[in-house]
Parts: sequence; C-alpha cells; structure tokens
Amino acid sequence: VLASHDDATTGHVDEAIEQGVRVAEFPTTKEAAKASKAAGLGVLMGAPNVMRGASHSGNVSARTLAGEGLLDILSSDYIPFSLIQSAFFLGDVVDGISLPQAVAMVSKNPAEAVGLADRGVIEQGRRADLVRVRLDDHVPVVRTVWRQGHRVA
Repeated sequence: VLASHDDATTGHVDEAIEQGVRVAEFPTTKEAAKASKAAGLGVLMGAPNVMRGASHSGNVSARTLAGEGLLDILSSDYIPFSLIQSAFFLGDVVDGISLPQAVAMVSKNPAEAVGLADRGVIEQGRRADLVRVRLDDHVPVVRTVWRQGHRVA
C-alpha cells in the first residue's frame, strides 16, 4: 500500500503505518498531518487547496500545513494546471517557503516518496524530464517540455 487517504486521527495514521504506507494523502486534520510527519510519512495535499486557500470540503488547509512545515508533496488532484501554478504561488502566500522548496513538492519529493530515484531533480545521470515556463502576470505558462532529455513540446 503506497498511501493512506483522508486520515483524521492519530489512530488512522497508526493503522496506515501498520499497513506499510509511505504517503499520507490529504490528511483532514493538523493532528493527522503532524502524526504522519513524525512517523516519517510524506504528507501530500492537493494543489487546488493551495490555490483556493482552503479545502473545498472544510478540511485542514494546505497553506496551514505548509506554514508549519507539515507539507511535503503537492498533487494536481481535480485541477491538473493547479500543480505547476501552486509551485509558483505557494511561496507568495506562505512565509518561509522558497520557490525551490515549492518546486521540490511537485518534483523531487513525490519521486522520492514512490521510489523513483531516477527523476525529480536536475542532476547528471537523472532522466532530465524538464518543463520550462514563463510567468505571465504571475501565471506560469509552459514554453518547452523535455522528456528524458529530448524536447517533446
């Protein structure tokens, strides 16, 4: 089992750990996020939550978790574009989050969490999956895409 989902209590987190989970996907409370982080799980939240400033269902805010050092991974969830957008936006709305830290949340950290050691960073010997963007009025616009070092778009 790779990930738990919607953990709300430390009991839920304990159960996930017993099952060998490596990622806590969308913890619904700060309590569950803290317990997950303390247990060494990667804490994953949805990028739309970052962009909205709150969960659409009233759960803990991804921004709150990021501000307390409890957010490791962002996923696109139900809005694919929000993933790249949130990487550029998070540092503007959460003190202490740099652009490299936010980019790691959508690249390096997820790759490490699922055991994909050949990707997630720009480094010799890695896959070289890259996206070049230009900011247009603070919105990232994809300009070029490389997959395994070859330009594909």
